[in-house]
Amino acid sequence: MIYFNKILPIIISPLGFIIILFFFGIFRKKMLPSVIGLMILMILSLPVVSGQLIRLLEQNYTPTNPNEIISADTVIVLSGMVRPIEHNSGVQFEFSEAVDRIIAGINLLKIGKAQKIILTRGKLPWSKGVPEGEFLAEFIKSQGIDPNRILLTEIVQNTNDEAKAISKMLPKDSEVILVTSAFHMPRAEKVFQNQNIKIIPYAVDFRSSTKKLDFLDFLPQANAFKDSNFYFREIIGRAYYSLRY
Repeated sequence: MIYFNKILPIIISPLGFIIILFFFGIFRKKMLPSVIGLMILMILSLPVVSGQLIRLLEQNYTPTNPNEIISADTVIVLSGMVRPIEHNSGVQFEFSEAVDRIIAGINLLKIGKAQKIILTRGKLPWSKGVPEGEFLAEFIKSQGIDPNRILLTEIVQNTNDEAKAISKMLPKDSEVILVTSAFHMPRAEKVFQNQNIKIIPYAVDFRSSTKKLDFLDFLPQANAFKDSNFYFREIIGRAYYSLRY
């Protein structure tokens, strides 16, 4: 099932749809499908468009001063900020742009907002190296966090797995601080509430901007198309979670 969950968003993403239109136009020897595909590509490559799409994903959350977060016994940091890089000598881990998640978790511990931190041992079937949570545990130890404050879940593959695994570790009626990226928080909140876990959402890793538009925002850019594609992938994920969970 995990393979299906990862492949389906690629197939029905804007990129997949554009490729289908181009091939359809070539095989049917018709110009219109290819023109439509090109127009979609151009529109979704505009920063003015992609920026608005990302804002829609994050619209229910705003950056919050960690000192204003309500204290809880435990802070939970969800996986999804580390990528394994394979070399001849083995596997090396590097942080992605979602590294704000673990930085926020460390900060909440250091300012006394929680006594414990739960990290999830995220690992996909095709992934090499240790689960993400184990790498993160070693990282936060290097940042001065007492190992006795760190808890790890069982192996998990997605956000729903994370919620289920964490529910087994918490006392009844626990209230926790949930840390994840702003775009990901709606899905995370839903599955944790399904497990009857009381959460204090702390969204980080905001990717939208309120800067004033300039002429560059109206020129096609590869990163803008990547963001647009990312928007549709997350929307598909939310729809899937709504139907399944």
